[in-house]
Amino acid sequence: MGVMSFRDSMFLLAESRERPTHVGSLLLFDRPEGAGPDFLGDLHKQLVSSNQVARTFARRAVRSVGTLGQWAWEDDDLDIEYHVRLSALPRPGRIRELLELVSRLHGTLLDRHRPLWEFHLIEGVEGDRFAVYFKIHHAMMDGVTGMRHLQKALSTDAEARGMAPFWQVDPRSRRRPADQPPAPVAAPEQRSLLSSVGSALAGGWNTVSSAVTDTARTASQVLGVAPALVDALYDGLAHRDTTLPFEAPHSMFNVPITGARRFAAESWPLKRIQRVRERTDSTVNDIVLAMCSGALRRYMLDLDALPEKPLVAALPVSLGTSGEGNQLGAILVTLATDEPDAATRLERIKASGRAAKANLDQRDPMAIAALSMAVAAPLPLGSVPGVSSVINPGFNLIISNVPGPKAPLYWEGAKLDGMYPLSVPMDGQALNMTVFSYADNMEFGLTGDRRSVPRLQRLLTFLEEALVELEEAADGADPALED
Repeated sequence: MGVMSFRDSMFLLAESRERPTHVGSLLLFDRPEGAGPDFLGDLHKQLVSSNQVARTFARRAVRSVGTLGQWAWEDDDLDIEYHVRLSALPRPGRIRELLELVSRLHGTLLDRHRPLWEFHLIEGVEGDRFAVYFKIHHAMMDGVTGMRHLQKALSTDAEARGMAPFWQVDPRSRRRPADQPPAPVAAPEQRSLLSSVGSALAGGWNTVSSAVTDTARTASQVLGVAPALVDALYDGLAHRDTTLPFEAPHSMFNVPITGARRFAAESWPLKRIQRVRERTDSTVNDIVLAMCSGALRRYMLDLDALPEKPLVAALPVSLGTSGEGNQLGAILVTLATDEPDAATRLERIKASGRAAKANLDQRDPMAIAALSMAVAAPLPLGSVPGVSSVINPGFNLIISNVPGPKAPLYWEGAKLDGMYPLSVPMDGQALNMTVFSYADNMEFGLTGDRRSVPRLQRLLTFLEEALVELEEAADGADPALED
């Protein structure tokens, strides 16, 4: 039994029926050429024919007296047919129906008595396509790690067959050739202290010792955070472009949420975004943030809900490359939603992002952890009913930009046509906007609380309008580069 890190266990401690803390992805595939009507059914039978899984996907979350109340991982007798499911859309299988199905699936909690992941094959998507929706608990891995792991289970070779599904690939390993069998699952090293007296006597001391050590380490880290935080915030105050915790206005997104979700997704050609990037001396992330900013401004104006002060976004940043767990920090960036001019809005976003990153540069891990804790400070308060409606939010929403594969990917000959992220709305953070880059596209996934974020689909229209606005501003700023 391995005790979870404090960072990973937070996602279990903060979870409730109203606040599921799993992440997911919707993958859209073109059926292979010549595939028969039973292609997906046969694929499902193949996937559930073996209980072979990498150990990461064969563990369930437990806590007991033996772990001193801390969350830990315990090996489980996995029932693969429970985790891998086959569904079908009613005809004509429009994207609208697909998104409705995925919205419902994403709003249900994962069963804590089992390993915390599910994989859904969905047939009947219009255009001779099928879809995959899978979700995995944030305690198991973050979105960046999940993206890297997903790439290991797919191939750039359209002819590759006999590919291992992602739950048979060790997240810590390098890409495994399609014809190489997966490594066997390690046998359980020990069971829970409460599973039997013999197990308690044989393995109990190691488990308790591990829990005590982890608790002591966490306490030591917390005690060391305060000086690092004061130093980092002092440097932030000295830079006028730095966005600090609790500067965000209260908005329609900073409210208590329900367990129901609404999901919307769309792709934009990367070359359009890169064209604006080149003409404005920006980064791709700057343009993505400016698109989100322009879309949110239009959306909230349409609902007569735009605050006078600019919205503030929290941006997760990767702090490591470990194959398991969560390796994330966070920074705050203004979205300048009070600014009507797209070009000026972009410049303010760029300046805020540079200042936030400069405040992390050259800092030791303790200071980076301290700043990330300050950014995330409002999230634990969301577990207290009603608090999110009265406190000043640390930020208004989370926007993530996850780098993905640059080449087209295939699974058993089926071409991956699109991959759309589903993330974690929180109490007091009713909307999450996450973006994957894939091949020649930027894939936007918007996950919102069904009650608090009405007409979520309209944000996709406003994202397109925001990009057009940026393109016009870029052309006007540099007419010599016009086509």
